[in-house]
Amino acid sequence: MGILENKARARLFYKYLSKVYDTVNTLFWTEEMRGEAVDLVEIEPDDCVLDVGCGTGFATEELLRHTEDVHGLDQSAHQLEKAREKFGTDGPVQFYRGDAERLPFADDSFDLVWSSGSIEYWPNPVTALRECRRVVKPTGAVLIVGPNYPESFIFQKLADAIMLFYDEQEVDRMFDDAGFASFEHHHMGPSYSPEIALTTLAYPD
Repeated sequence: MGILENKARARLFYKYLSKVYDTVNTLFWTEEMRGEAVDLVEIEPDDCVLDVGCGTGFATEELLRHTEDVHGLDQSAHQLEKAREKFGTDGPVQFYRGDAERLPFADDSFDLVWSSGSIEYWPNPVTALRECRRVVKPTGAVLIVGPNYPESFIFQKLADAIMLFYDEQEVDRMFDDAGFASFEHHHMGPSYSPEIALTTLAYPD
């Protein structure tokens, strides 16, 4: 388990990263990638969407272009503070401080559960994926964007020491263990590294 696959360390990490997150994040998770991921799902104007690990609201911003019923959850108070500065405390997004492994929502609450740049910090990703499956409607979908496993042996060792990186085989195992009926994978990334991210679109039934 990587050093940031620990909730307390991840919260401390984001206490400081939140100050520059919006600048650093776009080096790896660009607006083009965000749009490409959204295009994988059909979001209707009245759909209810949950953004798990919403951070400062980078993906939330794009989701709001498709529906006004967006909910953002993150474990970092500092990231949520930045998100509320963007959208306002009485704005279009309802924000919650919470844990991906214990989502504070009823079964079948959302048409889409979205998570980008968060799964790599989850100590128990299968548990969190089961939670995503629990709170999404049977007719809905779950979309997860995470870091693709690097090809270089040196970078693999570095990645393993920091957080969760995975390949398609590992994703298959996790989503299968979480009980999803079907899922598909898409590679995406900026021009300098077009396969840096692995996006999985999954269906509960």
